[in-house]
Amino acid sequence: MSDPVFFEKTPALTLTQIAELVGADLPSDQDGSIQIEDVAPIEEAGEGQITFLDNPKYVPLLAETKASAVLCAKRYVGKVPEGVAALEVKNPYEAFSQISTAFYPQSLKPLAYFGQDGISQAAHIHPNAKIEANVCIEPGASVGAGAEIGEGTTIGVNAVIGTGVRVGRDCHIGANAVLQHSLIGDHVIIHPGVCCGQDGFGFAMSPMGHKKVPQIGRVIVQDNVEIGANSTIDRGANRDTIIGEGTKIDNQVQIGHNVEVGRHCVLVSQVGLSGSSKLEDFVAIGGQSGVAGHITIGMGAQIAAVSVARDDIPAGGRYGGVPAKPVRQWFREMTALKKLAEKD
Repeated sequence: MSDPVFFEKTPALTLTQIAELVGADLPSDQDGSIQIEDVAPIEEAGEGQITFLDNPKYVPLLAETKASAVLCAKRYVGKVPEGVAALEVKNPYEAFSQISTAFYPQSLKPLAYFGQDGISQAAHIHPNAKIEANVCIEPGASVGAGAEIGEGTTIGVNAVIGTGVRVGRDCHIGANAVLQHSLIGDHVIIHPGVCCGQDGFGFAMSPMGHKKVPQIGRVIVQDNVEIGANSTIDRGANRDTIIGEGTKIDNQVQIGHNVEVGRHCVLVSQVGLSGSSKLEDFVAIGGQSGVAGHITIGMGAQIAAVSVARDDIPAGGRYGGVPAKPVRQWFREMTALKKLAEKD
């Protein structure tokens, strides 16, 4: 599972150290000096490794695990096999993430592609660009006039940082990413192939043809955002497109012009947000779902995968379907249709 060729692993931890790390109570009859050397999935874990159980689907695998320790919720502690340490935690997946981070701290942020620090002689940097200390700019990357790159940031192979673009500190801009008309905060990860700040899709349509509307806004990406590979974020037409602090965007997501995405939202792969839509904080949208233009998705709302939101959704709402509706109504309709289809 884990390949040391790509990620360096830290030394082993004792069970006691791991329990302290995740806030678990170590059973009194358990030897806290046992060495845990790595993490592994439940079906592959062996001696000296720790795994976790979070999804009930994997309960049958628990009886067969060869791991030295398992992170699990209270209801599964009694199902852990004899000889395997059960570490009871409220959120096993989060605890497993903490331990994985302890073993593989490098894995949280993409590594440089070329494996070399500093500014490559094969990079193209305009004389007017401002580059702070400890910046890595890899071969083929281009940094335009007036652009600013903050300390500790990596600009990947063949990435383009356009004229006047500002990238904050401790960021990673992936290979072949293109940033223009954009302001990027600190601790932002932009994966390969992302296009950010290109024209929004704005045309004044008429029988005589479609006249292009100037797109004079920007894209503002706040701190601690992650944007998945090959996603696209259009700049605003007459105001800014904004991606709020801590938001996580999966691969191949399209965000139209003037969209406002709040803080700590989650957008799964192939979501499409139409122009001028607004997502308040902590919104989660499942994969392959669409959001119509000029509507608002309220704080904490959730939209199921493969759904279409065409009207405002209230804060805390759980919606799904085409068009999206409250999940209870959606489930009732699907059940009714199924029963109708099964009739002779």
